[in-house]
Amino acid sequence: MFERVLVATDGSESVRRAIDVGLDVAARFDADLHAVTVLDTGELASTPEALREEYRAALESQAETALDSLEQQVATESVSTAIRDGRPEAEIRAHADEIDADLIVAGTRGRHGEHRQLLGSVAEHLVRTSSVPVLTVRQLATDEEAEL
Repeated sequence: MFERVLVATDGSESVRRAIDVGLDVAARFDADLHAVTVLDTGELASTPEALREEYRAALESQAETALDSLEQQVATESVSTAIRDGRPEAEIRAHADEIDADLIVAGTRGRHGEHRQLLGSVAEHLVRTSSVPVLTVRQLATDEEAEL
């Protein structure tokens, strides 16, 4: 059913469960696993010009760390990773199209955490605009147990 699963990550703690679910789906269907993270050019553009280079370097480092962390979670399988520049929802969709993904897995909260409502979020945009199914995974409250 799924041959290529794309997991979107921003390296935040809240996306960890989405990564776990994406890894599980890929393993259950013996699918190729891909991961993408996006350097949000909107955030970069709103940064004071004097700090933009330093901020970009910090975002790139964070993106590399996020993908390295995901790769370490994958025991025996390999994962293809990509770092893209642009609007996260557009770049995730574009990457899914490029790799011919059958499923996109994304968390419902990212780096902006609780301060950002679902409406207008990357996950919500993906659900509305993606040409492939999107599995959104919410972060559990501390008193909830995960069942995979």
